[in-house]
Order: sequence, then structure tokens, then C-alpha cells
Amino acid sequence: MQRYFVSHPAIENRFSITGDDLHHIVRVMRMKEGDRIVCVGPDETSAVCEIAEITDEQVIANVVQWMDGTSELPVRVAIASGLPKGDKFEWIIQKGTELGAWEFIPFTATRSVVKWDVKKASRKVERWNKIAKEASEQSHRQKLPEVLSPVSFTELINLSKKYDNKLVAFEEDAKQRESSVLSKTLNKMERGESILFVFGPEGGLSEEEVLLLKENGFKSCGLGPRILRTETAPLYALSAVSYHFELLG
Repeated sequence: MQRYFVSHPAIENRFSITGDDLHHIVRVMRMKEGDRIVCVGPDETSAVCEIAEITDEQVIANVVQWMDGTSELPVRVAIASGLPKGDKFEWIIQKGTELGAWEFIPFTATRSVVKWDVKKASRKVERWNKIAKEASEQSHRQKLPEVLSPVSFTELINLSKKYDNKLVAFEEDAKQRESSVLSKTLNKMERGESILFVFGPEGGLSEEEVLLLKENGFKSCGLGPRILRTETAPLYALSAVSYHFELLG
């Protein structure tokens, strides 16, 4: 059943769907009155709904049944990625959303090859958030992750202050077989807490950047004995969080 994130809560058990989702329902899916969809409100509640009315401005969907339970991770995970080349960050957003990420923070690092084009910024960020939205719908999320505009390293440190736990993946730790920091951090976390993971671009983070993060409350960690690509490491971290909190029981 097709899922849509609705910007306004249901009023008298009725959702109003507009914008791109209206076009998707009518032009792409070619749905009719009586067809059923799942609507997710801004409060992260979801419901099976039946399309009651279709106009040029909106689709009205009546709630048939509110859905119980959640598919969200019990902790909030933010992924901060040093801007990588090509479409790697889009891959991180798509797959990271499927794995339960709460927020994505791209940042410019010393070794970032990509130069952020301010003129194309709004269009790029809009595309990133569209990718997150589509991945959320596909993976039956109740939460729509936000993808921020790229920030400087200093801004990243300022943003990090709102998180309960902060880790930076450091290649040198992996080479030295460091294996306990991630596990210890997850073991001490409580449900409802937040954690920020920082990953470098293709060339990794510099020692100066890692030192600065440590001075601001981060712990450095390895992600197993192998060296992971910049687009693989965030998915490893999210998978580890999911395993710890959702599968270990």
C-alpha cells in the first residue's frame, strides 16, 4: 500500500494531500476514489486511509484505521558526512534512511575534494530531502529524516552540542584494531537518547580535525578491522545500532 507523508495532521479523521504527492497519486499511480493509501502525519502517527475526493488542488483521504507500533529506531541517530564525490552522499541518504537515520549533516572537511556550489545549493538540498522522503515511504518509516545544507567544520561542532553521545570514525583506530568504543557507547545508551556519528570524506579526516572533535566531547572509534569507504561506514554504524537495540532483545 502506497505511503505518503502529509504536512498537516488529520482534521476530523481526514487528511488533505497536496503538492507533489497529489500529482503522484493522480498522475503516476492513477488512483481513484475508494483506493486505499497509508498517510503519515507530522506527529509520526500513521493510518490506513481511503481516498474520498480528488480535485485539482488536493486529495481528501478518510482514516479507516489508525496503525499501532513504530518502525523507528529507539534511539536517534544523526549521520555527519564529509562531502564525498559524485552521488555518494545521495546513496548515504537513501540507504541511511532505510536503516533508520534521524538526520543527515553534510560538512566540508579539509580533505573534501568536492567544492560546495552555493548557487546550486537550494536545488541540491531539495533533491537530497526528496531522496530521503522517497526512501522513508519505501521503508515504511514514521519519521521523515531531515537533510541539512552543508555546514563548515566549526558549525558541525556547534551542532554536535545537542547530542547525548558523539563518535567519530577514525581510520587509524581501525588499523590499530580498536573495537570497544562503539560497543561500550551503545551499551550505556538509553532508549530515547541521541547519537551523532561523524565520517570523513574519501581522504578521511585529518588528525587535527579528529583532535578538535575529541576536544569537543567526541570519542574516536574503529568500525571493525577493515577500512570502509566513506559511503559504507555510515551504513555499518546504523546497522550496528539496529542490531544492538532491535535484534539483541
